[in-house]
Amino acid sequence: MSDERDFLAAYDPSEFPRPSLAVDVALVTADAGSLRVLLIERMEHPYSGDWQLPGGFVRIDESLDEAAARVLEAKAGVSGVFIEQLYTFGEVDRDPRTRVVSVAYYALVDPDRLTIEDGRVLATISVPWSGEEGGPVHFLADGRPLSIAFDHAAIVAMVVKRLRGKLRYTPVGYELLPDEFTLFDLQRIHEIILGESINKDSFRRRMLASGELAPTGRRQEGVGHRPAAVYRITATGRG
Repeated sequence: MSDERDFLAAYDPSEFPRPSLAVDVALVTADAGSLRVLLIERMEHPYSGDWQLPGGFVRIDESLDEAAARVLEAKAGVSGVFIEQLYTFGEVDRDPRTRVVSVAYYALVDPDRLTIEDGRVLATISVPWSGEEGGPVHFLADGRPLSIAFDHAAIVAMVVKRLRGKLRYTPVGYELLPDEFTLFDLQRIHEIILGESINKDSFRRRMLASGELAPTGRRQEGVGHRPAAVYRITATGRG
């Protein structure tokens, strides 16, 4: 033990070059029939005037998860939502300032919990590929294309691919809904994520048989059609 203590006391970490470590968080929601992501306008170089995901450097005294939660609250005003580590992006030239490795996360939230302030936009994610094929995605705000900083477009593309894959075996779609919802609301979330229509009858049979839903005993109010039954998630649905 004394040899190890002596070694650590004499160890000089500056002998080795070290990359900076960052986290970037894709905060995703489903709104107005589209999958959307929160972007922040960059006001400084590099990529001044472009749009980026909420992100920041990891502090020396915090874990990756703690850094992601801090960034999400500080830059997006959101906390206490579903968040999961996605992938590590480490291309040598991904940041023109210096060598930066980013651990990307994605977070899911009901759009009613978001506050869109100046300098933020809830951009529509345009996905030109089907299924889990993967590939580039594009971003629109008020019908105009947005220019995205760094490799953040690739991060969001991977989020879409991950969500489409997870939706087939986990109840992740519930994270985009309020606490109470109709079966139609749930079906629309699945269709928005998958980018395709779903057979209404088979979807409802499958969801009602899953054990993930519990009826609240109430129906919709203030609608111009036959009120639909309202459900909530069971413990099974919350994983």
